[in-house]
Amino acid sequence: MKINVSGILAALALSLVCVLAAHASDLFRDDSPDRYVVQKGDTLWGISSKFLNSPWFWPEVWHANPQIENPHLIFPGDVVSLIYVDGKPRLSVNRTVRLVPSNTDRLSPQVRTSPISDAIPAIPLDEINSWLLRNRVVDTGVLEASPYVIAGQEERLILGSGDRLYGRGQFADNIPNYGLYRRGINYVDPDTKEILGVQAVDIGGANMRALKEDIATLTVTRTTGDVRIGDSILPTEERVIESTFFPSEPEEEINGKIISVERGVTQVGLLDVIAINRGERDNLKPGNVLSIYKRGAVVKDQRAKKRKDRTVVLPDERAGMMMIFQTFDKMSLALVLKADRGIKVGDYARQP
Repeated sequence: MKINVSGILAALALSLVCVLAAHASDLFRDDSPDRYVVQKGDTLWGISSKFLNSPWFWPEVWHANPQIENPHLIFPGDVVSLIYVDGKPRLSVNRTVRLVPSNTDRLSPQVRTSPISDAIPAIPLDEINSWLLRNRVVDTGVLEASPYVIAGQEERLILGSGDRLYGRGQFADNIPNYGLYRRGINYVDPDTKEILGVQAVDIGGANMRALKEDIATLTVTRTTGDVRIGDSILPTEERVIESTFFPSEPEEEINGKIISVERGVTQVGLLDVIAINRGERDNLKPGNVLSIYKRGAVVKDQRAKKRKDRTVVLPDERAGMMMIFQTFDKMSLALVLKADRGIKVGDYARQP
């Protein structure tokens, strides 16, 4: 499995050449710094949050420096500065200059060059990668219909890396690598009660050694837990985050809810992976940014004269931001990029 970081950065490069919007001055924070030195571990989202009220509007205020070969890729050590072009605020990057020996034994200035893989990503990809390594979302019935572990080497009930196992089911002749999964939670729409997907929890991996009719002999190559009789066997899935994703607003109005948090709890924190009950059928795409809203509290109006006016629902309040990184037909997975107050399962996902 790999995450196409260079593709993500290339897409960002294309997006950053957008023309400055008329309302650009309103995008900048009142406490925006004049300059910021990029650090290892930074992300475009984090840096833009230091300058902008709405980080996903970074492309609208970017000023491409023609003196730099590729000013749209940002590296540790670069300096992002707030400048003014024709009286309008923009953000620009200055590449680090270092001194190197010349042919005449004197030092000459030279712009630092770095491989594209060293460029900072749009968002904390390690958090997404960690989730993808441990989980998979499948449709209802997929695990039940898949091959499964029927026995272990020497009739062992619990298997580990290097052990041989036997699986039964409809295996393909040309697939050598498989993942071992155990059924996790059902992703259920809280309003319609529709099952939107099923969590397949990664238990390990195995390689095919032999296949006779519907009985396969496999070798366990890795484990994240004890492999047990009955665990499902699925072909290895290479999941690549869409290379064209970059922060953007959804094309259509979204009114969804948080239905799950990856850690298996109800409280949601910064950089948590969450699931929402909206997906491709709602025209959501990877990179779409959504606001997280908390339901307004229900209070009693002690001064209301009529009984029907005594119960009041306060307005919903924005509590954070999320970015969609993987979509399915009925649901999506997102990374929490901002958490201003307590967020929990059941809170709303809406337009930013």
